[in-house]
Amino acid sequence: MKKISTLSAMLLAGLTFAQTADKTNEIDTAVKYANTITIEDLKEDLTILASDALEGRETGKRGQKMAAAYIKTHFEELGLQGPAEAGNGYYQNVPLKTSKPGDIYIKFGDTKINNLEDFLYYGPAYSTDGVSTSIVFGGAGTAEELTNLDIKDKVLLINTTDRNIRESAMEYVDKNGGKMLFVIYANNNDEYLKFYNTYKGYFNRETIGLDKGASNEQPGIVFLSPETGAAMFGTSFDKLQKAITANKEGKKNAYKKLKESAISYKIDYESKKIISENVLGYLEGTDLKDELLILTSHYDHEGIKNGEIYNGADDDGSGTVAVMDIAEAFAKAKGDGNGPRRSILFMTVTAEEKGLLGSEYYADNPIFPLENTVADLNIDMIGRVDDRDEIVGKDYVSLVGSDKLSTELHEISEKANSKYTNLYLDYTYNDEAHPERIYYRSDHWNFAKNGIPVIFYTTGSHPDYHKPTDTVDKIEFELMTERTKLIFYTAWEIANRDGRLIVDKGEKEDKASK
Repeated sequence: MKKISTLSAMLLAGLTFAQTADKTNEIDTAVKYANTITIEDLKEDLTILASDALEGRETGKRGQKMAAAYIKTHFEELGLQGPAEAGNGYYQNVPLKTSKPGDIYIKFGDTKINNLEDFLYYGPAYSTDGVSTSIVFGGAGTAEELTNLDIKDKVLLINTTDRNIRESAMEYVDKNGGKMLFVIYANNNDEYLKFYNTYKGYFNRETIGLDKGASNEQPGIVFLSPETGAAMFGTSFDKLQKAITANKEGKKNAYKKLKESAISYKIDYESKKIISENVLGYLEGTDLKDELLILTSHYDHEGIKNGEIYNGADDDGSGTVAVMDIAEAFAKAKGDGNGPRRSILFMTVTAEEKGLLGSEYYADNPIFPLENTVADLNIDMIGRVDDRDEIVGKDYVSLVGSDKLSTELHEISEKANSKYTNLYLDYTYNDEAHPERIYYRSDHWNFAKNGIPVIFYTTGSHPDYHKPTDTVDKIEFELMTERTKLIFYTAWEIANRDGRLIVDKGEKEDKASK
């Protein structure tokens, strides 16, 4: 072993001390700005955003506009830039439209059937004078049955009660140029009637969607009774099921008698255009400013129903004020000469409750190139606790998505927690097969599906979820503050590290369903 001289040892010791001092200074600096996130500030902002005066912040309504103005003013006062190109730079206008189903029908043979009477239509809200096409039978809709099935410009009909198979069949229709998916979503007529009576009101409601013009003419889904679905092929439901069984048993020509049949349909919606806003505050970085970290939350909620205000203190007032206060911490750091190396976009999005529409619009029309976006940290409901056994009595936060696209992001998140906050990190909802499908149900999804690493911070549901009783007095502010600090520390590390996060896992397929 080579001996080390006294001088070399002294130099080595000095270098080690300097590196340790630098690391300590880095930690102290992060802690200094994290501590500017206080219970008092979070409570003050949330008390305003979740007040009765903002009328539940429903998309497109007065209360949502008031909330947007409040957040915009906060970003302005922090000295953040408004990066949107047109109009007010703090607002990215999101074109939406309200739609209610009108005259929607299907014809086959001498039969005409009507939406909300004989079937239920669910899909994009557009109108067409009429479409003549043919319908193809896809059995139970499994991948094996659909492989190489020609459905271009045709309607596909399947018989399944499995949601995952239905969604896969919908993707097949969309990717292979199909017109529509028809589903016999029952094993008998009584089962169908139960489904029909449960969901008729849901399918008949006024909805809000992105106004995509002609590009909105995408495949929809028609839910049919067993009797009606079979009639389209001039047969009985019993014979359809026997054909499916025979196919499963290996009889390759089981569907031979179920030939394509001619059908036509009309889609009609009564629509009205509205505009809502994503609110953006941009903090430019230093030497790595072309790379971007995004922090998101949604500031819209349910509005007023039956005279009651749905204040949405936790959903998602809590996430919105967390973004606002994290923005303030980073702005103070930059003011002191400790600004982040990468740029950060603080974005509170609209219309999440209507189907993740604000974040979808940003992902489709990004202010900054998505290829330059290194990660999205999304916050949706971090102010309460629930009663799940795995988190009872623990200072916790639930994380979703941290390990889906980037191993490094997950490791950074874990280290930030162990170094600074020591919360219990709950990954119950991180399972994509979890029945609540949380991974697909908040705004991070519109980044994840574009290959951008994400972490979704939440604390799970509670008895006041989507009720007028989700109010400020029930927020656990001390715990909410610690959760917000964890997100700040994670953002601090991502924004200041030498290397960009490595995406080492595959992109996910779009299965969003709010």
